[in-house]
Amino acid sequence: MKAYERLLKYVEVYTVSDENSDTHPTTLRQFDLANILVEEMKELAICDVKLDDNCYVYGYIPATKGYEDKLSIGLIAHMDTAPAANGDNVKPQIIENYDGGDVVLKGNNSILSPERFKSLKNLKGRTLITTDGTSLLGADDKAGIAEILTACEVIMKENIPHGKICVGFTPDEEVGLGAHFFDVKNFGADFAYTIDGGEEGEISFENFNAAAAKIEISGVSVHPGSAKNTMINALNVAIEFNSMLPAAERPEYTEGYEGFYYLEKLSGNTDNATMEYILRDHNAEKFEVKKSMIQLAEKLINEKYGAGTVKATIRDQYKNMIENIKPCFHLIDNATEAMKTLNVTPVIEPIRGGTDGATLSYMGLPCPNLGTGGFAYHGEFEHITVEGMDICTNIIIEILKRYAN
Repeated sequence: MKAYERLLKYVEVYTVSDENSDTHPTTLRQFDLANILVEEMKELAICDVKLDDNCYVYGYIPATKGYEDKLSIGLIAHMDTAPAANGDNVKPQIIENYDGGDVVLKGNNSILSPERFKSLKNLKGRTLITTDGTSLLGADDKAGIAEILTACEVIMKENIPHGKICVGFTPDEEVGLGAHFFDVKNFGADFAYTIDGGEEGEISFENFNAAAAKIEISGVSVHPGSAKNTMINALNVAIEFNSMLPAAERPEYTEGYEGFYYLEKLSGNTDNATMEYILRDHNAEKFEVKKSMIQLAEKLINEKYGAGTVKATIRDQYKNMIENIKPCFHLIDNATEAMKTLNVTPVIEPIRGGTDGATLSYMGLPCPNLGTGGFAYHGEFEHITVEGMDICTNIIIEILKRYAN
């Protein structure tokens, strides 16, 4: 089966995770895809396939006889899709021999345009897979799952020599919980790759340090006609709080290694307001500064309006994996050489986000990230190509060959 055929099957399964849930997994619907993958892995003769109570799927392919002493390499992808957009009733559009122009997403007549999405200009002549405009596609990260299992199928069918290959699929990556219950010890890999990135050839071994900040504001509500020197409007305090943070360090103004403060949610009324931020920076020192700026704004607001007006709660989410990758840079060298063998130009750039691999790297399993061939994830303009998925599948195979040699 081709990788794109697997993708089209997987995107039919509704697997959106829920950031407000305190269960593991955060949504039971993720088991629907997990059970499908378990059966498919067994059909491929992957060994010791397991699905645990927290919705993690594991299995492995034993090393080829005579290659038992080679490093064991893990391949990991996540099953959930992002709650940022509708993930139910996904209806892909397939455009063969894409002409490089605008694509009408027929579900809502929105336009996928190369003027907005520059990636499309390089996809002319390929078979393009898009959404119909009413949902995300789910290639993040169902394309990664499809490419991993297709690579496994090719390796076994063609008797390509290899060391032990460990396969793992996780829930809840999109809400920052994908690696929290991952059984690193029993997974059995010496090193691993997450297949959860963007364009083919992408290699990422740096990611953001990440934290979430919740700001709770208590106001004083009185009739506006007699409000002078008495009312404290929680919504106005929220606006004032936000103005204390550097405006130039918002997501819409940053790129590359530049971090940001992202006001993701604001709700409330005169009495009470709640703000939710995500804080990101590749540099650990600058990351700590961002957290301290939240705390300073809290202090200044409380000094102005009274103790308890603002309560800021900061929760660390994940760290930059680079310090754990540096001692085993063969992971990057082998991926780079594998791509060059396939005439693919490596695209080495930092992740402006995070992956399961960041947390796994701190859990003792160094785990950089590779591209899946997709673009514009987390929304209705998500797209990928059949050819890009084939390239990413071949990169996985070539990496495994290099570790066998």
